[in-house]
Amino acid sequence: MANKLKVGIIGVGGIAKGAHIPGYLRLNDKVEIVALCDIIEERAKKKANELGVTKVFTDYNEMLEMKEIDIISVCTPNYAHAPATIAALNAGKNVICEKPMAKNAKEAEEMVKAYKKSGKILTVGYQWRFDPDIQALKSHIDAGEFGDIYFAKAIATRRRGIPAWGDFLNMEKQGGGPLVDIGTHALDLTLYLMGHPEPDTVLGSSYTKLADKGCLNNFRDYDPKDYQVEDAAFGFVKMKNGATLSVETSWAMNLMDDEIFGTEVYGSGAGARFHWGKPLTIVNESHDRINMNQIIRRDKIGNNYNAEIEHFVNCVIEGKEPLVKPEEALRVVKIQDAIYNSQKTGAAVKIK
Repeated sequence: MANKLKVGIIGVGGIAKGAHIPGYLRLNDKVEIVALCDIIEERAKKKANELGVTKVFTDYNEMLEMKEIDIISVCTPNYAHAPATIAALNAGKNVICEKPMAKNAKEAEEMVKAYKKSGKILTVGYQWRFDPDIQALKSHIDAGEFGDIYFAKAIATRRRGIPAWGDFLNMEKQGGGPLVDIGTHALDLTLYLMGHPEPDTVLGSSYTKLADKGCLNNFRDYDPKDYQVEDAAFGFVKMKNGATLSVETSWAMNLMDDEIFGTEVYGSGAGARFHWGKPLTIVNESHDRINMNQIIRRDKIGNNYNAEIEHFVNCVIEGKEPLVKPEEALRVVKIQDAIYNSQKTGAAVKIK
């Protein structure tokens, strides 16, 4: 490719270093990282030196003045997702923003408005959609084999898995705990498989029963006084088409399993269970075409992050719509907000 796309990255923490930067580096025939921005200047400088990048910023607005930048990755804590993304879109950049789309639905709606006005591409980092098992399952669903999907489960639970670093425990900066961290992935994945039905009513509960007492943690230690978010959240979503979705998520809960991440979908023609680390299983009503224990084997080559970044880059090059659309990511945030609001009000919440 004669003229490589130029990439700028806002936020040079774990997700940038572990997913976005490696994803771009493996596409060095198509893209080039030209600028890094982080509020911690030394962190950005250190990574820039490793990459041979000469442009380092602490203010993303200054970085966005670089006319040569085509692509922006927003890899900040949740509170900066909306302002950084909107600024990048307004500057004429294509954007991939990490999940969740924003701290709340109001901010996410402003992102959608900026995206529609910009004429650029905006997508959100729901990399699990690119998992080979999920793509195989989606092909069966799209072929009509599942019939009417009327019930599904979104599950992202950990027994003791509190991310006690960065801003994860800060309510003001993150907007929530496991629901917006890992539950958001399972929720997006399940809605994707269901065909994105429109949510109508949400009944939800969130709890802090263990983490604020300083429970044992499989990750690093933390001060319970710093714990400001929920440690578990649950939701029951009634769709306008009559389908039902349940949501289960936790960082700390007295579970039988260390961790379950995945989705279950049940239709009039077939059902499926995808739990990460276990075989994807599909069963149909007569058991004669897809046997109950049929396994679609996982593709071990590459990873979901690489697939996500490559897809985004190709969408920018080819002018195609991304797999994860802004309006779909907004719907996820609306459901998350409704679960929290239902906890506050003690009543079911109507989604507008």
